[in-house]
Amino acid sequence: MSAAEAIAAVLTGPTAPRGAVAGVATRTSRDTAAGGFADLAGTPVTTETAFDLASVTKVAATTTALLGLASRGDLRFDDPVDRFVSGTACAPGTTVRHLLLHRAGLWEWQPLYLDGTHVDGAAAADTLPLRYGVDDGRHYSDLGFLILGRIIAAVTGLSLDAAVRELVTGPLGLTRTGYGPVPGPVASSTGDGDAAERRMVATGTPYPILTSRRHFPWREGEITGVVNDGNCFHALHGVSGHAGLFGTVDELLTLGVALADPEVPHDLWDPALVAELFRDGPDPGQALGWRSDTVTADGRPTRMLWHPGYTGCALGVVPATGTAVVLLANRLFADEIAPTETLWRAALPALLDPEGTSTP
Repeated sequence: MSAAEAIAAVLTGPTAPRGAVAGVATRTSRDTAAGGFADLAGTPVTTETAFDLASVTKVAATTTALLGLASRGDLRFDDPVDRFVSGTACAPGTTVRHLLLHRAGLWEWQPLYLDGTHVDGAAAADTLPLRYGVDDGRHYSDLGFLILGRIIAAVTGLSLDAAVRELVTGPLGLTRTGYGPVPGPVASSTGDGDAAERRMVATGTPYPILTSRRHFPWREGEITGVVNDGNCFHALHGVSGHAGLFGTVDELLTLGVALADPEVPHDLWDPALVAELFRDGPDPGQALGWRSDTVTADGRPTRMLWHPGYTGCALGVVPATGTAVVLLANRLFADEIAPTETLWRAALPALLDPEGTSTP
C-alpha cells in the first residue's frame, strides 16, 4: 500500500488537480502522502492541509451523527421525518431511511439562495414541490441531506455544527474536522468563485431551475477556507447536512477506521446499527448514506463503502476490516476537470493493493 504512488497517479495528465493528499490506514498502520499546491499562490500541499470535503459531509458528519443518535436510542432510521421536523417538502410517511437512501422524491438541487421570499435556505427548500414519488427509485438529493441535518439539530437541541462535534468529532478527538470558516493550512477549492453554479442557473443543466430570479451577487475569484457549495454558503450560513465540512487526511482516516473496525466501541456506535448502515438498500450501490462498490483490495474483490465530494475529495471504508482510504484534491483547478470518481479510481490501486499494482 503506497500513498505516494496514489498521489503520483492522481497528479498525472491534464485532469491532474492542483494539489492532492492521499492516505490509507488499517488497525495497525497508516500511510499518507501529499503533492502539488494548495492555492493559486503556490503554497505546497502537506498532509496537514485541510480541504473542503463537499458531499463527503453527508457521510462523515450527517450519516455518522445519525448513527450516534440511533445508537443511543434518540431516533430510529424508520422514524418519520415529521416526528422531528414539520413543514418540510417531504410527503407524509417519509422516513429518515428514505432520506438516507435518496428515495424521498426530493429535488436533487435547487439554488435556494435565489429565493427572495424566505429568510433562509431551509425555509426555501420547504416550499419546493416533490420531483419524484416516494420510493420511486434513487435520486441523489442534496436537499434530503439538508433535512437530515435539521433532524440532527432538532433531536439534540444543538446547532448542527455543535451536534457533529458532540456526536462525531469530539469523541474521536478530531480537532481539525468541522465546518468553516477554517484557518490555514487549507486548500482553495476553486479559482473562479461561483462560476459552476452560475452556469447551472443560466442553462438549467443538469436540473431545471424553478425560480425565475437569475441575478445574484455571485462570488468571483479564489475560494479558500469557506465552503464552495453555494447553497451552504449563501443560504445556510456555511453549515448544512449536505456540505460544509472541512477535514485533513489523518482525521478522516481516524473516522474511517473507527467505522470499519468490527470491534466498534459500544459507547459510541452500536455494531448492529453499523452493519445496518452499511447494508445495501433496494438500489444497487446505495447503502444508508454511503455508496457501495466492489474494489480490489489485497488482491481480491472487496466491498467498499465510500462517498465522493464535488471539490475532489472522497472517503472510503472496508467494513469489518478496520481499513479506510482517503483522497483530498482540489480538482476544479485542473486543465481538464475530471469527476471526483475518476481521481478516486486512479488512486485506489496503490492505496489498497499490497504491491500497489492492482486495479479496482
